[in-house]
Amino acid sequence: MEQAQVTPSPLARLIAEFHKLPGIGPKSAQRLTYHLVRAPAEQARTLAEAILAVKERVVFCSRCQNVTENDPCNLCRDPTRDRTRICVVEEALDVPALERTGKYRGLYHVLHGVLSPMDGIGPEDLRIKEMLTRLDGVQEVIVATNPTVEGEATAIYLQRLLAPLGIKTTHLARGLPAGADLEYADEVTLSRALEGRQAF
Repeated sequence: MEQAQVTPSPLARLIAEFHKLPGIGPKSAQRLTYHLVRAPAEQARTLAEAILAVKERVVFCSRCQNVTENDPCNLCRDPTRDRTRICVVEEALDVPALERTGKYRGLYHVLHGVLSPMDGIGPEDLRIKEMLTRLDGVQEVIVATNPTVEGEATAIYLQRLLAPLGIKTTHLARGLPAGADLEYADEVTLSRALEGRQAF
């Protein structure tokens, strides 16, 4: 006798889709799915529209590779930003974290990842070429990668790449705990890391 399907296929499909998201395990995927089942239809519709709007309207800035609704982004277009400095970060999430400190007024460049040979991620998989095209008039590149093995390897790679160009290359002071992500650091810690940045 064939066993009855316990989870209706639309639920199983949504659980599978949530499980594909980073940081969402099978139990979290189930909880999110069943929450939406109990939620009013309008809440589910609003969530679906928000997801579609992100995919339809958000793009990468052609200059700094940050996420934006307008290209170039507001930071790149801001005439008050210091164009002699570029702060290189791993992910778009790191930009608002550094902006909240109020201590940095230069430009940014988002790599969209870090070097990770174990995961098959090399320099050609990051937005490094795009960064190299932006260096006219730049006096300092601040490498603000996370203090992880991959972040440090990426920082060293960038420093070696920039050294022959004669551009001052600094990194954040390590008031940040090893293995931590910038997006979770508080404003005071990030402010001190920016102020205490050091040459490689």
